[in-house]
Amino acid sequence: MSTTEVPGRATTDPSVVHVDMTLETVVIPVSDVDGAKAFYEGLGWRLDADLGAGEFRIVQFNPPGSGCSIQFGCGLTSAAPGSAVNLLVVSDIETAHDDLVAHGIDAEVFHDSTGGYNRFTENVRAKGPDPERRTYASFSEFRDPDGNVWQLQEITSRLPGRVDASSATFTSADELARALKRAEAAHGEHEKRTGERDEDWPAWYAAFMLAEQTGAKPPE
Repeated sequence: MSTTEVPGRATTDPSVVHVDMTLETVVIPVSDVDGAKAFYEGLGWRLDADLGAGEFRIVQFNPPGSGCSIQFGCGLTSAAPGSAVNLLVVSDIETAHDDLVAHGIDAEVFHDSTGGYNRFTENVRAKGPDPERRTYASFSEFRDPDGNVWQLQEITSRLPGRVDASSATFTSADELARALKRAEAAHGEHEKRTGERDEDWPAWYAAFMLAEQTGAKPPE
């Protein structure tokens, strides 16, 4: 390393090869492994592994549609049970709430009463989704038996640069259907502005849906 390089700071050296580093798992500290396993199975999360026994055991679950899994067990972490705080992203906070209720979980939907995006401070929470249904502004929350916190955040369009166009995708048919409905509504407004039928509506839909995911400027 040269004297001008700073550890942890991005380099502009074209000879340096950048490697993708995808987050694979997060560790959840629990006190009762079997109890936690039953809880996450009850949520409908996919069980990927249950390996080991005694002083070392690792259980892995995958939330629906997530590229990242969770792990808990014995001998994995020194963190206190119940100390984890994690975030799940959903495309429809009310549908996600209904799904949790169907699995026996009480998870009230809320928004930041100050108009911001604070999902952490309880005394600024107001019931229901964001009144304007802004992306990033509607939340829900539940806890596992140890008190580990799971927060949900509704994201319908991303900030610029968060998702590359080549990696934009939908994790379920339901998510795709909701994106199509938003595109249909926006396209209806587009045709009202132009005063004519858009024969090339499939391309408009595609551009709109891609812009939602990548944070790019949507078609007008």
